[in-house]
Amino acid sequence: MELKEKLLSSFMAFEEKIDFHQELHDVRSQAIKNFENKGFPTKKEEAWKYTSLNTILKNDFSVFPKKENSIEFAEVKKYFLHEIDTYKVVFIDGIFSSFLSSTSHDGLDVCLMSSALNKPKYKMYIDEYFNKIASKEESLTSLNTAFASEGAYIHIPKSKVVEKPIEIVYFSTGSEAALMVQPRNLVIVGENAHVQIIERHQSLNDNPVLTNSVTEIFAQKRAIVDYYKVQNDVQTANLIDNTYISQKQESNVSVHTFSFGGNITRNNLNFYHQGERIDSTLKGVTIIGDKQHVDHYTLVQHATPNCESHQNYKTILDGSSTGVFNGKIFVEKEAQKTDAFQKNNNILLSDKATINAKPQLEIFADDVKCSHGCTIGQLDENAMFYMQQRGIPKKEAKALLMYAFTSEVTGSIKIPELRSKIARIIADKLGVKMGFDL
Repeated sequence: MELKEKLLSSFMAFEEKIDFHQELHDVRSQAIKNFENKGFPTKKEEAWKYTSLNTILKNDFSVFPKKENSIEFAEVKKYFLHEIDTYKVVFIDGIFSSFLSSTSHDGLDVCLMSSALNKPKYKMYIDEYFNKIASKEESLTSLNTAFASEGAYIHIPKSKVVEKPIEIVYFSTGSEAALMVQPRNLVIVGENAHVQIIERHQSLNDNPVLTNSVTEIFAQKRAIVDYYKVQNDVQTANLIDNTYISQKQESNVSVHTFSFGGNITRNNLNFYHQGERIDSTLKGVTIIGDKQHVDHYTLVQHATPNCESHQNYKTILDGSSTGVFNGKIFVEKEAQKTDAFQKNNNILLSDKATINAKPQLEIFADDVKCSHGCTIGQLDENAMFYMQQRGIPKKEAKALLMYAFTSEVTGSIKIPELRSKIARIIADKLGVKMGFDL
C-alpha cells in the first residue's frame, strides 16, 4: 500500500482513539481532504521544483509506533545542551517521555499538545491560535494538521523573561523498520515576554525515518523569541519542517537553522507581520556532503509599515550533495518604510555538488529599502596559499576559511553554550580538531 493510501485509511481509526471537540474534528476533516486532493508535493510544483520526495515515499513507513520505547539519559546526553540547565520536552518515537523531560517551570505553561487539545482549560487558546497561521493549502502542513496529536505546547505569559532555554527534542529509536512521525508544536509568547527555544530531531539508528513537523509561533507586542533548529541527523533520516510565525507590533523574532545531517531536509519558514516596527531575522548554516539534500524555502510577508527583516544563509556543499535556497520577500502596498535584506552565499567543494538559488523580491510599496544578493564559488585559493606559507597545513587552512565563512551566522547565536556546541559540530563536519570557538 502506498503511503498516501495508508495515511488516508488510518485517519478514521486515528480520530476514533483520541478525544476531540467538534471544532477540532472539522479542522482535521478539512485538512485530510486537502491532503487527499493534493497528495505529496512533486517537482511539478514551483515551490518543490528542486526537491523530490519519490525515493523517500518508497519506504513502507509505519504511521503509528506499535509500542512505547524507553531510552537511558546516558545514551542521549550528547544531544542535549548539558553544559547549562534547561527545560526539556522530550519525545521518543512521537510519544512524550516524562523520564527524559524536565518541565518543572516557574510561571510557564509548558505541556503536551495532546493535553492542550483536549483539556477545557486550554480551549480558549486552542480556538484562538491552533492552525490559525499554518498554511491551509500546503499539503504536508494539512497532513500534519489532520493527525496533530502530540508535540510541545508552550505559553509564556505577559512580561515573563524565561531564564533558561527550552529544549524540544524528538528521538527516533528505530524499533520500527521505517517510521513516520508528525509532531505539532504551538508556541505563544505574551507581551514583553522573552524566550529561547532549541529544537532537535534525532534518529538513534539507521532505520528510515520521515518527520513531518509543524510549528506555529505567535509573538505578541514587544515579545522577543530566539528559536534555534539543530539538524544533524543520520543519513537515513528525512525531515520536512514547516514553521509559521506571526509577529505583533515591535516584536523581535529570530530563527537560526543549522543543517548538517540527514538524507533529505526541507525547511519551510514563513514570517507574517501584523504590526509596525517589527524585526524578523532568518539565518542558517548548511554543511553537507555525500548525496545529502537540504532545501531552505523562506517567506517574509511585510504587511505593515516601518518593519525590518534580515536573511543570511551560508551553504558549504561537498561530494554529490545538493542545496536549495528559495527565499521570498513580499512587501504589500501598505508596508511603506520597509527595510528588507536577503543574502545567500554558497561554497562548492566538489565538482559534483549542486546549488539551486532563487532569491525573490515582490514589492508593491514605493518607499522601501530592499535588497538581495547571492554568490556561488569556491574557497579563495590566494587565502589558502597565504595561510600555508605561514605554516598552517592545507586541511586546517581550509577549515579556517570555512569557519570564517560561517561566523557571520554563528556569531549571532545568543546562547554561548549553544554557540560552542555548533562550533564543535562544524569542526567535526570539516574533519578537524577545534582549538577555538566561533
